[in-house]
Amino acid sequence: MPERRAVGIKDVAHEAGVSVGTVSNVLNQPDRVSVPTRRHVQQVIARLGYVRSEYARQLRAGHSRIVALLVLDAGNPFFVDVARGAERAARDAGLGVMVCNSAQDPAEEAEYLGLFAEQRVRGALITPADPSGATLRDFRRHGIPYVVVDRTTDTEEGCSVAVDDVSGGALALGHLVAGGHRSLAFVSGPPHLQQVRDRREGARKALTEAGLPGRLLRELPTERLDVAAGRDAGARLLGLTDRPTAVFCANDLLALGVLQALYAAGVRVPDDISLVGYDDIEFAAAATVPLTSVRRPAVALGAIAAGLLLQETGERAARHRHQHVVLRPELVVRGSSRARA
Repeated sequence: MPERRAVGIKDVAHEAGVSVGTVSNVLNQPDRVSVPTRRHVQQVIARLGYVRSEYARQLRAGHSRIVALLVLDAGNPFFVDVARGAERAARDAGLGVMVCNSAQDPAEEAEYLGLFAEQRVRGALITPADPSGATLRDFRRHGIPYVVVDRTTDTEEGCSVAVDDVSGGALALGHLVAGGHRSLAFVSGPPHLQQVRDRREGARKALTEAGLPGRLLRELPTERLDVAAGRDAGARLLGLTDRPTAVFCANDLLALGVLQALYAAGVRVPDDISLVGYDDIEFAAAATVPLTSVRRPAVALGAIAAGLLLQETGERAARHRHQHVVLRPELVVRGSSRARA
């Protein structure tokens, strides 16, 4: 059977009895076409099954209608919510969002940024994994606008939207210190991630402000920010001779893993150990013991970042000025933490 030829814009124009320019206006500038003509052409498009070529449109415009979003962990519900916020803003502007996962690996990040350049994406929303900033510097040469997401930056090369993680770390540990805890642990993550460093800094700041020595906070580093790494940290925690009475985790996935390890060993949360997470993902409130966590406005983070990118790539791009937005975190207290008796 011969392959069926794809329906083209000329076929639509011939069937509708209008010019190719009129069909093009219906597709791209519908306000320039009268309502009856527009409806007639749209009916013909639907009947013929015409789909316009994004590749041809991209060749003419020099960029696509796709916004790229590169996150540290696509499996983390926090970044799922960031993507949801970005998608809403992009969809309202007639654009789509392509979500990619660097898996916290600078090499993966570099590969994806190269792909974005090849595809000439409309713009990129990037949560950097490379602490040196080299991959972003290379990407900048392609002239594609980008917004740094979930990372503070003051560079004039692009916008950024982040949450004040230093304040968030201080909220988490300050809550435990206020509850009388003096034997404390911080289950951290990959040391090259700025978010982990900021939360550690905030935790130490809370100790200083309480007039307590920094040595009260012991750190249990992890290579990843996921549940499996949390379970491993929980096993190490259980092996300590002088077990802490309170634990702050760099994100909720780590905290849920620690909670699983403690629960399996018969250690009661919060009676024996208080536990605080970070991000306040949906699963935090639904855990076996509802998790106290520092809430970050993930959906708003994605929506604001996408909005800034759209400003830079839209009709008013010439008037765009780079902005650096910092959102405030909020402590949500639940059943996994309590004051010492």
